[in-house]
Amino acid sequence: MERQELQTFLTLAEELHFGRTAERLLLSQARVSQTVKKLERKIGAPLFERTSRVVRMSPLGRQLYDDLAPLHDRMEAAVARAKDVARGVEGELVVGFLGSGAGSLTQPVLKLFRERCPGCAVRMRETQFQDPLGALRAGEVDVLFTCLPVQEPDLTVGPVVINESRALAVPLGHRFAGRASLSFEELAGETFFGVAGGAPAYWWDFHVPPRTPSGAEIRRGQDVATFQELMTLIATGQGVSPVIASVEAYYARPDVTFVPVHDLPTADVGLIWRTGGTNPRTEAFIRAVRDVLAANGGPAAF
Repeated sequence: MERQELQTFLTLAEELHFGRTAERLLLSQARVSQTVKKLERKIGAPLFERTSRVVRMSPLGRQLYDDLAPLHDRMEAAVARAKDVARGVEGELVVGFLGSGAGSLTQPVLKLFRERCPGCAVRMRETQFQDPLGALRAGEVDVLFTCLPVQEPDLTVGPVVINESRALAVPLGHRFAGRASLSFEELAGETFFGVAGGAPAYWWDFHVPPRTPSGAEIRRGQDVATFQELMTLIATGQGVSPVIASVEAYYARPDVTFVPVHDLPTADVGLIWRTGGTNPRTEAFIRAVRDVLAANGGPAAF
C-alpha cells in the first residue's frame, strides 16, 4: 500500500465524506475517489459502500481500518520522535502542576522526555487553588498538570494521567474519623471552604460541591488560597473538605485523617496547554506523556 493510499483510506474512514476528506488532504474529490478505487482493486473487494447520500465502511473496510490505524499512529509517532532528535529540542520547558502533578507517572514522563530531548531543561512550578490556570495563561508555564474539569476556550485539555477516587479530609476527633466510608449525603450540616482568587466557579464546585445529591446546602466557611492553608484549617477544626484520594499518600499529616466518600464521582488529572500555543518543546512533552500512558495501559488509578 502506497503512503497516499494509506492516508486517503484512513481519512475517508474517519470522515465518511469525500468532500471533507479531500479538504483535509488538500486533494480534489476526483483524486480521492480514484485513489480509493485503485486500493479496492488491489484488495479485491469494496472497502466502502457508497450511495448518492451516504458513505459507509464495508465490513472488510472496518477490519482493515482497525488493523491499520494503530500501526499508522505508531509510525507517525516514531517519525515525530525522530524529528525531535534530529532538530534537537532545546531551551527550557516549564511544567506546572497542582498538588501531586501526574502522581506516579511524573517521573517516567520526565525521564522519557529528557532521554528524547537532552538539550531541553525542565523546570517544575507549583500552582495553587487561588489561580489554578493563571500561570498557564500568562505564559509562566508551558504545560500544566491539573485537576479537571477545565472548560476554557483558550485552553486545550489533553491526555488524562490519573483517575482518582474521592475522600473527606477531617480533623482527628471528628465524628466521621474512623469511619470505613461515607455517603456524600451525610455531609449536610458540615462546613466546607470557599476559594480565594480566580479559580473558575464550576471547577471549585466540582471538587467542593455546594449541595448534597438531595439538594441540601453545605455551608462554606473561610476562603482558601493554597492547599497547605486548606489542610491547616481542617486540622484546627474549622471545617472539612472533599479531596482526591492521593492527598492522603502525598500530603499526610498527623492531625488530619481521610475517609473515603463512595458516591462522589471520580476526579481526573489531565495535561493542559494554551490552545494554538504549542512549540517543539511542548509537542515533544505531550508525546512523551501519551507514550508513557500507552506503556502504562492508560491513566494511573488512585
